[in-house]
Amino acid sequence: MSDKQLLHIVIGGELQAPGGTDFKDLKAVEFVGAYASYEEAKTAWRAKAQSTVDNALMRYFVIHAHRLLNPAND
Repeated sequence: MSDKQLLHIVIGGELQAPGGTDFKDLKAVEFVGAYASYEEAKTAWRAKAQSTVDNALMRYFVIHAHRLLNPAND
């Protein structure tokens, strides 16, 4: 693989309020997947978000996990 892997994680679930980011039930948060690029994660995010468009409280997020990983500080 010539491209650098940049870990992105897609998660989602039902929120407490439409404009917020607090999940109604953390145990029910769905792990959609881990992806090596933002574009792959965005594709997965879009598919999940569009499949739940009828529920105003459902939200999916792309987490830029590569920004959180720093082995030198572990």
